[in-house]
Amino acid sequence: MNPSQPTQPKGIIARLALLDLRHEWVLSLCMVLAIAAVLAPLLILLGLKHGTIQTMRDRLVEDPVNREIRPARTLQLSTQWFEDFKQRPDVEFLIPTILRGSSIVRLSKPGERKRLVIDLVPTAPSDPLILENEGVVPKKGECVLSYAAAEELGVKTGAVLTAEVTRTRKRRRESERTDLRVVAVLNPRADALERIYTPFAFVNDVEAYREGRAVPTRNWPGGKALPPLSYDGLWVLMLRSLSAIEETTLTIGTGLADIHSLNAAEFRQQLGFPLPDGYSAYQLLAKGSPILASSIKRVKNKLRGKSAILLPYAQAIEIKRMTGETLKVIGLSLSESQTSRLGLPKLPWGKFNAAADFTKQGQMLFPRTLAGQQSLTLSSKIMNGEIEFPVTQRGLSFGDYAIVPAELIGTLRTGQASKIVFDETQQTFLLAKAGYRGFRLYARSIDDIPTLYREFISQNMDVMTQVHEIEKVKVLDRGLTRIFWLVAIVGIVGGMAALIASLYASVERKKRDISVLRLMGLSRTQVFQFPIYQGITIAVISVVVAIGGYALLSSIINLVFAADLKMGQKICTLPYNYLIITFFVTAGMAALSSLLAAWKTTGIDPAEAIREE
Repeated sequence: MNPSQPTQPKGIIARLALLDLRHEWVLSLCMVLAIAAVLAPLLILLGLKHGTIQTMRDRLVEDPVNREIRPARTLQLSTQWFEDFKQRPDVEFLIPTILRGSSIVRLSKPGERKRLVIDLVPTAPSDPLILENEGVVPKKGECVLSYAAAEELGVKTGAVLTAEVTRTRKRRRESERTDLRVVAVLNPRADALERIYTPFAFVNDVEAYREGRAVPTRNWPGGKALPPLSYDGLWVLMLRSLSAIEETTLTIGTGLADIHSLNAAEFRQQLGFPLPDGYSAYQLLAKGSPILASSIKRVKNKLRGKSAILLPYAQAIEIKRMTGETLKVIGLSLSESQTSRLGLPKLPWGKFNAAADFTKQGQMLFPRTLAGQQSLTLSSKIMNGEIEFPVTQRGLSFGDYAIVPAELIGTLRTGQASKIVFDETQQTFLLAKAGYRGFRLYARSIDDIPTLYREFISQNMDVMTQVHEIEKVKVLDRGLTRIFWLVAIVGIVGGMAALIASLYASVERKKRDISVLRLMGLSRTQVFQFPIYQGITIAVISVVVAIGGYALLSSIINLVFAADLKMGQKICTLPYNYLIITFFVTAGMAALSSLLAAWKTTGIDPAEAIREE
């Protein structure tokens, strides 16, 4: 630094700018009020926009009904579909539903004859409709009632109801009853209809019972959903050869597409025992879909009177011991007369019966390598995995392979295309539920509804959502945003113009004073800062006054609309970060507005003060 150059105290320009504003306090106050008059309405408008939209969003979000997606028609959905869809980050809750016709139960209070026919809805832990409407998720033996159902029945939480499930089976009306304890009554907004919510297991059992099946876990009687038998073809044994016309006839209207004869060596390789003397063997093959018992019956009718013996078979059936050893097996079900004609030992399970259950199927003539064992647990590949089942020894095989009833082979073949299970309780194969007819789904947020809606449309599923209500809020939000920025731009431009004019006029009035400051040693850079400090100071005071005005007016607005709002809701509100942003943006705009006046100060020459004198 040049020692001859005088030094000024730090912050001298800022202090001079503030003192000058205080000296002209009337003009400064007018400028502050002018800018505050622009800012305060903008803050109120922004507060109304934010508060209104937030209130509407809160009402949409708080009510889970607005996050629900329901199918508009009956669907066929696999278990895998549910597993995959539950993994989506935008799905909060998903549960299968059953057909409406199967979900009807009759509710009554114990000892009363009045019954309410009501729709049964499945639920599970984390169900938002229940948890966000003053309810608790029911457990086994419990239920939750909608407000309308509770009013109709005249019950409250803690009451015990009797649920009656009815069906018509074999032209007889049957019914079963079970008691359910009411653990909650939902808020009226949750469900306007008369409904009862129970665990999914109970709803599934009700559907099974109404479809005529037994429910062993509840001691509800009924039939068994036995898997239908299916095969890949038939072995046909005859005492004479078929003509070409007869061979063709067997492939017409039977579901079998091809036929060819077998020699003795081929027969032995396929079935494991020799072809009886005098017999001709043919293989009838199905192409595409496997055949059912009805196809076997059609072939049998076409061969009536020809002493034909039919042996249904399935290819690629692999049966393993639990040790991993694979057993080569064939399926044979023959009457005593048929085994006698073929020169074979009598089979313990007898002739073929398409309606046979596991009492017959769970038998085996063990291969000689397993002699001495009484029972085995076997497994076979089926759809989506393996199935385990026990078999009992009924003797040793008379052929090269283990022998099981043809019905067992037919069941396992069905399991390759349909889901089957082995029920330990009933000790039989059962046809598992192939899929579900609907669902209850709740999105994690209302913002996820449009995305999920488009996903369902892409999967060709018609669904019902509140997407239109949500879009209305978004359209309103966009409209208010445009209005706000239109008004804000006009106000900001007007405020900047007023500030520019005021500061520029101030510099014009104070040319002599500024030139004196220059003459006293202030540099161009220092006097350049003078109007900038004044502009920022005016802006800061204006923001404080505007925020004060906003706080007062917003309180009045919220007080006026308090009766229409819930506790904690406001029609005019702004987050604190909005106010902080307003402070810095206004200060920045003020600094920009003062640049013209600041540039004007740099053109003032110190000699002007002398000329004035």
